[in-house]
Amino acid sequence: MRVLLRLSLVALALAFLMPLATSNVSAQGKHPAYLHALSDLRDARAHLQRPDGGVLHAEEDAAVKDIDKAIAEIKKAAIDDGKNIDDHVTIDAHLDWKGRLHRARELLDKAHSDVAREEDDPMTRGLQARVIEHIDRAHHHVDEAIAIVETH
Repeated sequence: MRVLLRLSLVALALAFLMPLATSNVSAQGKHPAYLHALSDLRDARAHLQRPDGGVLHAEEDAAVKDIDKAIAEIKKAAIDDGKNIDDHVTIDAHLDWKGRLHRARELLDKAHSDVAREEDDPMTRGLQARVIEHIDRAHHHVDEAIAIVETH
């Protein structure tokens, strides 16, 4: 009787968890460019966070907000790798703020390139345009922040 109960619980757990696992695999297979973009966006966001926990300037804060919007758009389309926003590469502790801003801009360029690939599915073209718009806005804000840092 106990064996049957245990088997039933295992089967129930598998039945519950299987759709979660297969949806992630499905998203990876259909949209690898968006998944790469998600990773780059998380990394760019991390580079924009002040290492001392200080308050971001308006340009940096606006860039983070646009990155968050791009990530939200991708996830809303059920393209998700299941990772937390704080799951990103380790930031080089030797990078000064200007270096971090430049690295964030490089990552935004990579994310833009990934998302801007030719899209066959008409249903994702709107998604693509919205994500690119948010990435481009974030890029603009980072450029503004770089200009401010370079003039001081």
